Amino acid sequence: MIDIAKANQELSKADPLAIIERALDGASRPIVSTNFGPHEAVILHMATQVKPDIQVIWADSGYNTRDTYLVAERLIESLKLNIEVYTPKMTTMRWDCAHGGIPEVDDERHAKFTELFKLEPFSRAMADKKPDVWLTAVRSEQTDFRQDMEVFANGPSGMLKVAPLLHWREQEMLAYLQKHDLANVTIYFDPTKGLAKRECGLHTKL
Repeated sequence: MIDIAKANQELSKADPLAIIERALDGASRPIVSTNFGPHEAVILHMATQVKPDIQVIWADSGYNTRDTYLVAERLIESLKLNIEVYTPKMTTMRWDCAHGGIPEVDDERHAKFTELFKLEPFSRAMADKKPDVWLTAVRSEQTDFRQDMEVFANGPSGMLKVAPLLHWREQEMLAYLQKHDLANVTIYFDPTKGLAKRECGLHTKL
């Protein structure tokens, strides 16, 4: 069992691969989550370098761009990802027809939309897989909330939540993508965020 305080003290500034190796040491049901957004290939490549068959979870809202789906397929094939995709219980067409499309962030329907199209599928994945370690690609420069996160943290249901790339900057991500010739999304859309620096709710609630 990892001592979270000690791990953060010793490894918070370490190379992400070293962080992943420590996090997966002794793990029995680790997962890495992805949205196949910009730079996501970095965490997927790193995680599969350490554990090639690591379970990859994708909560696909169904509202992703064509670019996202094309890059996702390229990465699934090139990295031989052991992936499981979780989709909302309501289709995008049904929502759009019944509710008039994606609600704005200040619309009272937005919380329900976020729950249906992001939080519920991801929570279902967690309940199904019951991971003991969760690797996530969040970085501190992405939102104000993430600036206060730590690399190692207590996740839901007693799991260890690990953000190996937390302190990496944009230029480091791009350099890694180029070095390893990894596919990267340039046109990405998250229907639950509205604003680039806004949290979708996944990391504030899980």
